[in-house]
Amino acid sequence: MRAKLLVLPLCVYLSFAMLACNKPPANNGDNSNANNATDNNAPSANAPAEHREHKEAREEKKREPIVVPAGTSVDVVINNALGSKISQSGSTFSGSVANNIMAGNEVAIPKGAEVDGTVVDAKPLGKFAGGASLQVRIDSVTLNGKQLPVQANVRTYSAKGKGKRTAVMAGGGAALGGIIGALAGGGKGAAIGLAAGAGAGTGGAAFTGNKDIVLPAESDITFELSQPLEVRR
Repeated sequence: MRAKLLVLPLCVYLSFAMLACNKPPANNGDNSNANNATDNNAPSANAPAEHREHKEAREEKKREPIVVPAGTSVDVVINNALGSKISQSGSTFSGSVANNIMAGNEVAIPKGAEVDGTVVDAKPLGKFAGGASLQVRIDSVTLNGKQLPVQANVRTYSAKGKGKRTAVMAGGGAALGGIIGALAGGGKGAAIGLAAGAGAGTGGAAFTGNKDIVLPAESDITFELSQPLEVRR
């Protein structure tokens, strides 16, 4: 009887011991590491706003135009010949930018960009005195398929007429004519020779002494911006 009473508590004790052994241990370390990993990788609440601000700043910088300051030189290679005699006032011409035009450290207008211009004035050389003149300007440059207006100083070319040379040659011819007229008999003959000599002298000077202004095709003309030029990207 006593043995039976001892067996019952022993069985109860063994049952509790087995339950305690089979219970899974608490994994506090793993949970802590998982929580730490989650906290480290979790995005900041301000991350979306910061991303938008950086993006907007980049887009704003991209939208700002590049400004080429006034006084900047623009070298243009013309496609067709221009001249005081072969060109007419108001006629147009085309060309291309000879070198990259910089604004700070950035290329504002690349080499080869198309340029359009106008002949402001073209006057051929006079027959006796006076000079030839040619005035040209650029009006626009084409960037990304769009024409950008350009304000630049007018480039002027001039050639003085050789009036002094004409007068000297005319005087020499007249003197020679007078000598011939005197040898022919003086008086009326001298007057005829003087007139003939003067005509021959001026004709020779007008034909051989004077030239018009000519700028051949592929000539390089340098213009200077009179106003700042804004180039939008």
